[in-house]
Amino acid sequence: MSFSSLGLSEQLVRATTDQGYETPSPIQAQAIPAVLSGKDVMAAAQTGTGKTAGFTLPLLQLLGEKPREGKGPRALILTPTRELAAQVHDSVNLYSKYVPTKAAVVFGGVKINPQMMKLRKGLDVLVATPGRLMDLYQQNAVRFNEVEILVLDEADRMLDMGFIRDIRKILALLPAKRQNLLFSATFSNEIRTLAQGLLNNPVQVEVAARNTTAEKVKQSVYPVDQSQKSALLSKLVRDNDWDQVLVFTRTKHGANRLTKKLESDGITAAAIHGNKSQGARTRALAEFKQGDIRVLVATDIAARGLDIKQLPQVVNFELPNVPEDYVHRIGRTGRAGESGHALSLVSADEGKLLAGIEKLIKKQLPRQEVEGFEPQNNLPLKPKAKADPSRARNRSGGGGNGRSGAGRPGGQRQASPGAGGRGRGRGQGQGRSGQRQSA
Repeated sequence: MSFSSLGLSEQLVRATTDQGYETPSPIQAQAIPAVLSGKDVMAAAQTGTGKTAGFTLPLLQLLGEKPREGKGPRALILTPTRELAAQVHDSVNLYSKYVPTKAAVVFGGVKINPQMMKLRKGLDVLVATPGRLMDLYQQNAVRFNEVEILVLDEADRMLDMGFIRDIRKILALLPAKRQNLLFSATFSNEIRTLAQGLLNNPVQVEVAARNTTAEKVKQSVYPVDQSQKSALLSKLVRDNDWDQVLVFTRTKHGANRLTKKLESDGITAAAIHGNKSQGARTRALAEFKQGDIRVLVATDIAARGLDIKQLPQVVNFELPNVPEDYVHRIGRTGRAGESGHALSLVSADEGKLLAGIEKLIKKQLPRQEVEGFEPQNNLPLKPKAKADPSRARNRSGGGGNGRSGAGRPGGQRQASPGAGGRGRGRGQGQGRSGQRQSA
């Protein structure tokens, strides 16, 4: 199968070839013809499988089939974070290389006046975060009467971040006759409820089971006391000579503390989160991609949309409160069919979070202890079963719950993760609080 066989124009096929893509991914193979048909589409696939091209390419083709009459925008793409908005905008520009398309991106954290000036010049495609888009609308800088296609990208994260009110306001301003596209790594029950009121008899595309992880991503759990996590991370980076590792923390302050600790250990690092200015975030990401810093520490919100080619390692310094976020986190590695390694530093107080993740992904993650960092309390291999009162009465003697080796597969202690090798890349809040969070 080729991109041309999907019904794309010669110009768009040539643009994909320029990017080194010759064969469409499963999500692209199914979604592109569905979008080209003009129908509403609801598509889900694992992170890193090419969802952005799955809606960008057919969107550009549909827009190219008739000229722009007004100042637009004719296509509106909503994303939850600044980084993802910038990434999608870059994709639009890359794929529209040989077709006459004007695109712009707007998001918060930067001055609004330059964005207003761009919008006044007219455009075909507008990529935006919901909050900044509403700000621009309220200042009469943008109108939606010409929108023909609406895309909600990573809609699950937009709901998690409290953007639902802005989304509903935007939907009320759009023309009733339009094509609607929902693309996401996962579809929660809340997303499906939103889709029922938004989509009209949609084509459903789901190329992987919900909340599954990429097969080529090796996943490991390192039991360690909370107080020893920073030291263990430094050891893993040094001993394995990691050049490029993305580390997740739960909070912004935690990201800052860890970055300072790594720097004090002689490991170049930078933090990226909602309290950082957009300039600082862009600079940190560029330095990480170029290999000028070895460790990028991020929160879940800031990391959505980070597209780093051939990223070899992802580390969960702390497990997420929401199990689905684990899938998104480790989806930063093993992208586009590449292999990757995702490891989690887990303390005893995170046992319930780990159990929730293992239940979600339907697999037990292997435990590996590192010599010198053995925890005081072992993690359970499996969630504790509820006690059977009848069996408890007949029990003769108790089994100790001490350091019996639970959490050491095969009773062996491993000194290093074995993810090995150098891999130079080329190229906060959790839950649904109802409050719009800064990305």
